[in-house]
Amino acid sequence: MEMSQPKLQKLLDHLVASWENEVVEFKQAGKDYPTDKIGEYFSALANEANLRNQERAWLVFGVNNKSRQIVGSDYRLNPERLQSTKMQIAENTEPSVTFRNIHQLRNSKGRVVLFEIPAAPRGMPIAWKGHYYARAGESLTHLGLDKLDEIRQQTMAGDWSARLVADATFSHLDEGALQKARESFARKYANRFPAEEVMAWPLATFLDRAKLTQDGKITRAAILLLGRPESAYLLSPHPAQMTWKLEGPERAYEHFGPPFLLNTTRLYRRIRNIQLRLLPDEALFAVEVSKYDQKVVFEALHNCIAHQDYSRNGRILVTELPDKLIFANEGGFFEGKPEDYVTGDKTPHRYRNAFLAQAMAELNMIDTMGYGIYSMHLGQARRYFPMPDYELGEPAAVKMTVYGSVVDPAYSRLLIQKTDLPLDEILALDRVQKRLPISDDMIRRLRRDGLIEGRKPNLHVSATVAKVTASKIDYIWTRAQDDDYYCKLITDYLKKFGRATRGEIDKLLLNKLSDALGQEQKKKKVGNLLTKLRRSKMIRNDGTRAKPKWVLAE
Repeated sequence: MEMSQPKLQKLLDHLVASWENEVVEFKQAGKDYPTDKIGEYFSALANEANLRNQERAWLVFGVNNKSRQIVGSDYRLNPERLQSTKMQIAENTEPSVTFRNIHQLRNSKGRVVLFEIPAAPRGMPIAWKGHYYARAGESLTHLGLDKLDEIRQQTMAGDWSARLVADATFSHLDEGALQKARESFARKYANRFPAEEVMAWPLATFLDRAKLTQDGKITRAAILLLGRPESAYLLSPHPAQMTWKLEGPERAYEHFGPPFLLNTTRLYRRIRNIQLRLLPDEALFAVEVSKYDQKVVFEALHNCIAHQDYSRNGRILVTELPDKLIFANEGGFFEGKPEDYVTGDKTPHRYRNAFLAQAMAELNMIDTMGYGIYSMHLGQARRYFPMPDYELGEPAAVKMTVYGSVVDPAYSRLLIQKTDLPLDEILALDRVQKRLPISDDMIRRLRRDGLIEGRKPNLHVSATVAKVTASKIDYIWTRAQDDDYYCKLITDYLKKFGRATRGEIDKLLLNKLSDALGQEQKKKKVGNLLTKLRRSKMIRNDGTRAKPKWVLAE
């Protein structure tokens, strides 16, 4: 979450007053400060924050570490390049984590950059390029075995998934699941290991690197994710099972055991994910979307696997109703409340199954930064559907509903028309359509923007589609298309012609962008689209910043 300049100044004053310790590091740091050194400090400070029960640590550029005076830093002055540091850190940390935020303070004495580092999750020490770091006073050093064991043992004793499985051998693992696991690991660490190298590792080496075994010994996590179907008995009496159940005019069910790495896909294929035409009676707004977003379904299912309390001898249940999916797993919500994670600002400190969660992160099944709930909400909003709902009425179970239909046409109509609504307003509008209360401040904000009507408590999403325009044709010209549409135009152009200058891309897009934008706004929009594609590694610039030549990155 962005902090205001006064709050950043207050934070800096507090950090300087307490000066350097194991969870704060000050550097003058010029423009060429090495990313490798930042990564080492990230690992050290995250691990030290964990060991000291702190939520976060700080790496501060622009303060002299001897005089305690602000001297300013010219490290990555371009905001886009500064924020790209997050991706560089995420690509080389194990498990993959990055800065919670990178703040810039504009002080009269100079620019100060404050890197906000989340504490390493309980049971999961953070490594940079395969090495674990720590602090010794104000110095950077390797994480000693005592500290490494202290972090790893935080959850090991009570971690069901970390237990070794007696008599289990590599022969109990499924060949297809092992192949997919290597491929997933290789994709995740493509910038560090060539795929051929990962595929050539001895099996014991790979499983240890992927955090699935302990010194070559099979764990419960390994059987869950990679075990052959007939190996499920090794986990008895704890059922390793996911169940899909169809309810409604037709009824059906199917059980799925190990290997979960493969069988989550098989379960997903049982779900009737048809194409829907939203608002079919309104030609201006009718759009086609899939009933469920595949990424949302997998995120929900993988979360169930990671957070299931397997000691309760229950199964993971996915119930398919005509208009929604309900995901249920055993065990209460483990840390905090679901709404804490909706904005993507909270990082969990603890996991019920820390060993399993780390292995799933290594195989690209989940992240360990708390972004899962946030990404599911964004996925639903992009498809104009209601937000997911959590039911925590039972103390030892969690249920989450993912909607596959429109609840209030006015809500979906607004999301189709206004593609730039901030997430907090979308969340509030979702509560309005579900007749749930929202704060008075949010009511004033939504009413000011013409997004809701009525009086509290009888609020409803505004039925007014747009400000009055001269005609429906005017509306069509001022309505913005989805970013994906414009990105596809760019990639299609590059596929056909091989490369493009910025002028050629402007010529392609400017007359297609909404007429509600001015010429400069349109050019900025095109620049943002190119940045989005570049960050997604779909295109690259083979020219210079002044004279770019865009080509497909593949």
